[in-house]
Amino acid sequence: MRAVTLLLLFLGLSTFSLSAQGALKAESKAGPSEVTVFAAADMEPVLQVLSPYFERRTGIKLKISFGSSATLSQQIVDGAPADIFLSADFTFAERVVAAGKADSTNPTPYARGILVLWERKDGPFQPLSLDVLSRKDLKSVAIANPDHAPYGRAALSAIKKLDVYPNLAPHLVQAESVGQAAQFALSGNAQLALMSQTIAMSGKYKEAGTFVLVPPVTYLEIRQCAVVIQNAKHRSEAHTLLNYLTSDPIQQHLPELGLRPVQ
Repeated sequence: MRAVTLLLLFLGLSTFSLSAQGALKAESKAGPSEVTVFAAADMEPVLQVLSPYFERRTGIKLKISFGSSATLSQQIVDGAPADIFLSADFTFAERVVAAGKADSTNPTPYARGILVLWERKDGPFQPLSLDVLSRKDLKSVAIANPDHAPYGRAALSAIKKLDVYPNLAPHLVQAESVGQAAQFALSGNAQLALMSQTIAMSGKYKEAGTFVLVPPVTYLEIRQCAVVIQNAKHRSEAHTLLNYLTSDPIQQHLPELGLRPVQ
């Protein structure tokens, strides 16, 4: 499945317009560009797949910093030299727009996130189900900080809608980002984690654990949005990356990477 995905992603790059390809060729004569990407933690496994193929065909190198959407958006507002911001939701991307730091008046949706519950295969609650959230012997569940990370906000909403918050509240282990919440569970510092499906489907998490979907009706849609930064050093190349992420071939195969397409 992963081999098929990589081939399709590679072929998807050929859908760029002729004008875009011409601009890239012109840029390549002047030397390779390096786009600075600030990306939400859930995008790390996705960009690990996408980046090599994007870079190979375009000559555009991606320098990526991952973190919570709140932290990254604040860094951009404070003047951090990012070219593009891939937020895990609309709110933090809109914060960049409101601060006058984006080159557009609205963030661009590029994916929809999926929340899952994950446990190590050697954990005490296998086979895993959402019923575990009601168990009295549950000791720890990692979630991202709801104030800083959209997946943390979704996790908090879900456990309240599922009516398990009273049981879980004493046992929640709060992490700075969804990536850190996942790491807590992988390392055994938490029994379970509410995390993004992008992380749960990635190599070491897929090998070490299992996951179940959290019903989407229990949390607001995680509409992941991007903004290109107004004063970006490589603004044109940042738009090339955004156009790639929103292109039909990539959108059609986002489910294989743990995301839903925008439409």
